[in-house]
Amino acid sequence: QVRLVESGGGLVQAGDSLRLTCTLSGRTSNIYLVGWFRQAPGLERDLVAAIYWRGGDETYYGDSVKGRFTIFGDSTKSTVFLQMTSLRPEDSAQYYCAAGTSLFRRAEQEVAARRRESYEFWGQGSQVTVSS
Repeated sequence: QVRLVESGGGLVQAGDSLRLTCTLSGRTSNIYLVGWFRQAPGLERDLVAAIYWRGGDETYYGDSVKGRFTIFGDSTKSTVFLQMTSLRPEDSAQYYCAAGTSLFRRAEQEVAARRRESYEFWGQGSQVTVSS
């Protein structure tokens, strides 16, 4: 019912910036949580950033990207962005956009945002490679 398509990935040098775009389509009116995850070969798929874009725009970030990445979006346009700055080689991964319909209590939001199970819909991913 909901499709997500990532775009904007590519090959950049360490220290560069890059903006990823997640475009949602289909039945998006019940989407409250949108997140970016990433997965490098042999590693777990971990949260990069998440936003409750219909619930006050609260955002949450993975520890390794705090202060460098920013998630923002426009629910009226069904678009979410991930602005990445000061990129490092260890940021290289397949980046996935994901969305969920559950509305969590504020006290549960951060924990929920970090769990893959909170997201029902997933995109196919976009590769980001950062060279040193």
